[in-house]
Amino acid sequence: MTDRQAGIPERTAEFLAAHGGPFYELQHRLRLLHDHALKAGQRALIFIGLAWFVPFLLSLPQSLSLGFPNGLSYLADLGAWGKFFIAIGAFVLSEQQIEQLLRDKLRQAVSAPVIAPTSFAAAARAVNQALRQRNSRIAEIVCLALGIFAALIAIRHQYTVDRSSWAVVSSPAGNSITLAGWWTLIVSVPLFWFLALRGLWRHFVWSLLLRKIARLELRLVSTHPDGKGGIGFLADYPNAYIIFVFGISCAVATAVASNVQVEMPPISHIGILMGGWLLIVLGLFAYPLGAFSKPLAELKKASMAKLTAQATLFQRLSERRVIGSNIAANSASEAEEVQDIADPAKQYDATKKLSALLLTRSALLPVSAAALLPFAVLAATKVPFKEVLSLVKKLLLL
Repeated sequence: MTDRQAGIPERTAEFLAAHGGPFYELQHRLRLLHDHALKAGQRALIFIGLAWFVPFLLSLPQSLSLGFPNGLSYLADLGAWGKFFIAIGAFVLSEQQIEQLLRDKLRQAVSAPVIAPTSFAAAARAVNQALRQRNSRIAEIVCLALGIFAALIAIRHQYTVDRSSWAVVSSPAGNSITLAGWWTLIVSVPLFWFLALRGLWRHFVWSLLLRKIARLELRLVSTHPDGKGGIGFLADYPNAYIIFVFGISCAVATAVASNVQVEMPPISHIGILMGGWLLIVLGLFAYPLGAFSKPLAELKKASMAKLTAQATLFQRLSERRVIGSNIAANSASEAEEVQDIADPAKQYDATKKLSALLLTRSALLPVSAAALLPFAVLAATKVPFKEVLSLVKKLLLL
């Protein structure tokens, strides 16, 4: 076993984002998944069935029609499709991709190795702490409590609406919630919010881990061909969340569309909405990646200072070899002290190109597109497609 292997426990490179926690253990006991098989597709179908298909059955036969005698039918409810079908399915399906890609990034950081040997123990402690946070019972209880709170707000809202739908029957005597509506409020709404908040919590745990790694002693090099000091591979980790972001974007977009069904706002307002949502999504990933800006900026500053000094010595030496002396500040002692020095020109040019920002447009293009796609599709039903396409291109090129 090498010193590096001895310094970092095996679990340091085995951060499994989808494992651990009370909800995982519950699914394990119900045999919905196994330690080495998340069965994401199977579980996605089960949760979609609970959240979306059961209310569909409970609202039969009206749910078979796109119309409803007094209001919105189940199949025409964009909110139900966005939250209980697409989003919940996406949250579960994304677990496998997130876990695999995050583990690969951490393994690469260990095997490169980016982490200096003096920081192995600290890195192991950071991962162990992240695993404890991932498994937190309190965190999942809070997520569930917030999901129940959201359901209570939805129940109160149903008693105030003045339009009947598959979920509620409105009348002058008072509103009454249908059986399908009660199932949605008791099961579907809490499940949606729990899965969304649980996924966001686990990303926050990963974010804290990255920020702790950023504060360790890192083996960065200013001339690395990735232009990021050797940690450029971390820049595209947000794309592990493409499916998750698409799911939550569908929920947000359909919620917005449900409130503007009568009249679509101007394309400029849609652009502001989409741009604002894109900033929120990118901010989610800027938080952990931004922690590496400081060590990269310090690396560039220190490297440029040394390379500039060496370039001065090399060029003065070259000048003396060509014309026999230095034009400025000619010194016999300098000529005797500096006999030979390597040309730092290539290293200097490479260091000048070093970027302190890991969050780049090209690396985030896929996840940005996933965030905007649901809004673009819904906007295209009310606004000319060319205008929507032009808006999306502009936002992706920001």
